[in-house]
Formats: sequence, structure tokens, C-alpha cells
Amino acid sequence: MKPTYVFDAYGTLFDVHSAVARHADLVGPEADAVSALWRARQLEYSWIHGATGHYTDFWTLTERALRYALSAHGLATGTTVERTLLRAYSALSAYPEVPDVLKGLKAAGARIAILSNATPGMLEKAVAAADLQGLPDAILSVHVLRRYKPDPGVYGLVREYLDVPAHTVRFQSSNAWDIAGASAYGFQTCWINRAGLPPEYPDMPADRELSGLAPLLNDLPAA
Repeated sequence: MKPTYVFDAYGTLFDVHSAVARHADLVGPEADAVSALWRARQLEYSWIHGATGHYTDFWTLTERALRYALSAHGLATGTTVERTLLRAYSALSAYPEVPDVLKGLKAAGARIAILSNATPGMLEKAVAAADLQGLPDAILSVHVLRRYKPDPGVYGLVREYLDVPAHTVRFQSSNAWDIAGASAYGFQTCWINRAGLPPEYPDMPADRELSGLAPLLNDLPAA
């Protein structure tokens, strides 16, 4: 059986802070704080909507989170700043190692999938902007279920679409809460801890921890 590598998208393949970083001069001295709060609220909104059963798509939550972050830092919403940042979010930068890692895994015969809270449209634009078309064998969005990670049913999409046992799936995410959900589901998990954060969720730990994706290529058999 070919190995199956499944990747979270935002924060794992794509740099969620690259949108604001590109336009820091436009945002002003609060740029880093705006970016951090935007991401925090985006995730929080998905958890609340998931927990309450009131699904709203991820792009809408992303827009709402940005408006909150801008308002919280005294910046006007509905302006050029907001529109510019939303356009940039549709074309986030991939982390530098991502293309070579996905190409290397693919060349070695692995199956590759993306599993994300984002809408199918968001993922299509992100993959195209990063020039990763043709590398994933499946791009799986929670939108079909109208539920968010870490709902177990979301991880079940991998089994449904790729027809593989859970324990054979190698799942990579930069989000500790996502790793906890995937570990509880039964995936082999790898926490991409780019920021060097302390471990979380001791009852649902990652099987492996890396500071980036490049070491995954060491898993491949020697030529």
C-alpha cells in the first residue's frame, strides 16, 4: 500500500501571516498584532460555530475575524485595507520547503491529500497561488459536512475518499488542537511546531514533532 500523507492547509502548507506581512506598510505599526488577532479569532469562530452546530463557511468567518481584528486596533473596516488583506489571504505564500516536499513525496509514490476547514474555493485558490496544482491526490474540505475540525467526522473524510485505514494515515498539522483531534481519531500524527511552542493535550499527543516539513523527505527509501 502506498503511504498516505495528509496535510492541514493554513499554517502547515500556507503561511497565514503572509497576507498582512505583504501589506504591513498599509496596515501600519499594529500589523503583527492585527495578523495574530485575525488568526486567533478565525479559529475561535470555527470552534464556536462547530460546537454549537451553527455552521458558517470558513471564508465568511475569515472576513468577520479580520473586521474584528481591524476594529480592535482602531482601524476602519470596509476600507482599502480590508479589501487588500482579503485578496492577499486568497493567495497566501506557501512555506519555502512545501513544493519540494510535496514533489518529493509524490515522486516516491506517496499519496498526498489536504484536509482543511477552508471552503473548496479557498483551497483551490491557495493551491493555484502556490503553484501546487497536480500534487495533491485529494483536496478535502469540511464544507461537505458543514462541520469543523476537530470533529471526528472531518478526519473520517480521509478514510471515505482515500479508502485507507486510519492507523496508516500520516497526518501533518501546525495546530496542536488539530493534532489532538487527529490523534484521537487514530491517525499517525506529526506536529509541525514552527514556533517551538511547548506541548499541549498530553492525553492526545503527537507521534512526532518537527520544526518544518523538510524532514519528511528523510522517511523516503534511499534511491
